[in-house]
Amino acid sequence: MSQDNIPNGAVAHETPPVLSAKGLTKKWGQVVAMDAADFDLYPNEILAVIGDNGAGKTTLIKALCGAVQPDGGEIRLDGRVVHFASPQQARAHGIETVYQNLALSPALSIADNMFLGRELRKSGALGKIFRMLDRREMQRVARRKLDDLGLMTIQNIGARVESLSGGQRQGVAIARAAAFGSRVIIMDEPTAALGVKESRKVLELILDVKRKHVPIVLISHNMPHVFEIADRIHIHRLGRRHAVVRPSQISMSDAVAIMTGAMQPPPIV
Repeated sequence: MSQDNIPNGAVAHETPPVLSAKGLTKKWGQVVAMDAADFDLYPNEILAVIGDNGAGKTTLIKALCGAVQPDGGEIRLDGRVVHFASPQQARAHGIETVYQNLALSPALSIADNMFLGRELRKSGALGKIFRMLDRREMQRVARRKLDDLGLMTIQNIGARVESLSGGQRQGVAIARAAAFGSRVIIMDEPTAALGVKESRKVLELILDVKRKHVPIVLISHNMPHVFEIADRIHIHRLGRRHAVVRPSQISMSDAVAIMTGAMQPPPIV
């Protein structure tokens, strides 16, 4: 790919993106939340999205997962233009989101939360006519998904989510996303409300998901975490993509300076 054909703020890449956006716009009255915003997520990478408060990164992410419908621009998944009218439609295309509030039901069990909105029903008349849930199969699958991510501290798959620690709850949310996110997983501030030990476990879980070849979008204000696990960093400013940098080629202080406008973004790499 010629450098002349690469949009401003992008990074040259040999493979096509899994999820991309071009020229996304969104206005809330007189407030411009997205101003011709671009986005690219490539296979098998962790892409961190950072930006100051009010930069528009939340609106961008919500547009990508169907929670917000942009006024203009286009979103492509595996090169095909898609239109998500709801998060359910995005999930049907393999895009899962772990929200900051986790979107878990505390009174339900771990297995019930894993399959919330996607419950498995018994075969035959019991499932089709009486709509009985196959709880044994849901518990079996939930246990396997937790084990795949190394969540051995959760012994009772039937335990209510309200009985779990903050890190364990985050693990359940990530395991649910990993179980159904076949194309992309988006994580919104996954360590924001956690202590040091639990944050470390969540970062390890994110790396485990990446090893399963599922690309991840990580929205975070925690710069040390971003620089530790991200392959690339998308810097959002004033409603659009301002730069894309590699943590191995830039300092943390320079990334903050670019994010706040105190420093010009580096040239395309």
